[in-house]
Amino acid sequence: MASRILTGSSILAASRSALSASKTIPAASIRLLSTYDKHKDTLEALGIHKQNKGVFDGEWKGSGSVMHSVNPVNNEVIAEVTTGSVQDMDTALARVVEAQKLWREYTIPQRGQVLLAMRNALAANLHPLGKLVALEMGKILPEGVGEVQEYVDVLDYALGLSRSMSGSFIPSERPGHAMIETWNPLGVTGVISAFNFPVAVYGWNSAIALVTGNGVLWKPSPTTPLCSIAITKLLEKVLREQNLPTSLCSLVTGGSDVGNKLVTDKRANLISFTGSTAVGRKVGVAVQERFGKHILELGGNNAIIVTEDADIELASRAILFAAVGTAGQRCTTTRRLMVHESVYDTLVGKLQEAYKQVKVGDPLDQGVLCGPLHTKSAVEAYEKALKDIKAQGGEILCGGEVIKTGDLAKGNFVMPTLTKVSPDMDVIKNEVFVPILHTMKFKTFDEAIHMNNNVAQGLSSSVFTSDPAKIFKWIGPAGSDCGIINVNIPTNGAEIGGAFGGEKETGGGRESGSDSWKQYCRRGTCTINYSGQLPLAQGINFG
Repeated sequence: MASRILTGSSILAASRSALSASKTIPAASIRLLSTYDKHKDTLEALGIHKQNKGVFDGEWKGSGSVMHSVNPVNNEVIAEVTTGSVQDMDTALARVVEAQKLWREYTIPQRGQVLLAMRNALAANLHPLGKLVALEMGKILPEGVGEVQEYVDVLDYALGLSRSMSGSFIPSERPGHAMIETWNPLGVTGVISAFNFPVAVYGWNSAIALVTGNGVLWKPSPTTPLCSIAITKLLEKVLREQNLPTSLCSLVTGGSDVGNKLVTDKRANLISFTGSTAVGRKVGVAVQERFGKHILELGGNNAIIVTEDADIELASRAILFAAVGTAGQRCTTTRRLMVHESVYDTLVGKLQEAYKQVKVGDPLDQGVLCGPLHTKSAVEAYEKALKDIKAQGGEILCGGEVIKTGDLAKGNFVMPTLTKVSPDMDVIKNEVFVPILHTMKFKTFDEAIHMNNNVAQGLSSSVFTSDPAKIFKWIGPAGSDCGIINVNIPTNGAEIGGAFGGEKETGGGRESGSDSWKQYCRRGTCTINYSGQLPLAQGINFG
């Protein structure tokens, strides 16, 4: 998902759900331990303190419960956040609606200049923000920095859009008439982001929503509130310096009650939701019931196909990063690997050797390739998946254990895992957000395409081949049914210039590049009569 792509070779050399359960710890056992003090300079530079307000609507406040941001490396509390209530969300919606009325009157190039100032503020804080992502989410530092860079890149892209967005001039069949297409802002975009990309997902949506003239209200994952607070403070400063209402980019942290208020409120013209398919289905229904618009970025269950004519060395490097990067917690992580039977043993043998070289540890430590899972519940999901694999007749080829001893025992660390399964097993049909890669064999390319498509999800897919016939079949109507269809690159590492999103139970939404900006707009077809006459279309004569 990051535009600053970490390739498989660079990873070896070092040897792109919001309503999930919060990492809440009973108040009686809360201790603000060493994590904050150890990283105090970085956190304070970003405006993060031991106690923080989690609502911003032009002023910082919060009347909800206290939430605890937890370091997944050791499960120590980093800091506390006083979250928002349903009433806080109601007030924030009212204020962002009013701010948007001013913002929509800015010319699009004027909006672009404000986004340029936001871009520069983020770039100036690139490494501190990247470190915060690593601390709170758990991804390795290069990926954390890369995620913030992705937000910077999307703002660059939005700046370009501010000088290039255009509609159409459509020929009219009536003399003395012209038809044009207009694109105007919807109003307010509600962004519900997930823990795994606590900065970039908001960045994709807010940059494009703002350049198209919308206000933005952010409801982040309950488990990554500090990242959202740090970003919002930077945006607040920029908006104030630009003499704009700071409530244009509002924030309400909290749980499902706050998220439900945002989803069901008509003032949120567009909801962009990133998270699980189960929750996304409910979000989609709730938004549709009020005839709102939505962008859903849900489950992935992504696959790579390796054919008999593939570059095996290139494929093995790509697969390692795609399956192990972010500890298997990307929506574009490779979950399934289909390998032609003639090269299966060679490729899987290379992967087993590579997996043995993967360093698991603190994401801030140099050389670490795989950090912790985000929560204890994710570790439990990993353990359950291992049991299901064995119960269904699958084989664990390497990994397959939770780290319960040594320096990492206090954290949420697991070993990246390779399995050998058959394509008819239920275990490969459902995505588990952990570093488990299921490998299986195929005989024909048509069989491999069927295996790729034979799941409910349809986000990202890739084939490794040197055969042009296979490439063009793969990207054609009888090929992959996913939204992202790659060739000789992994399933992850999407660039911001393309539309990001998937089909089927992935939700069908598109974010970031190409013409995704149109989803944030109200489309109008305008016919202008300058003839002084009143001819009707289709040659109708009405007296």
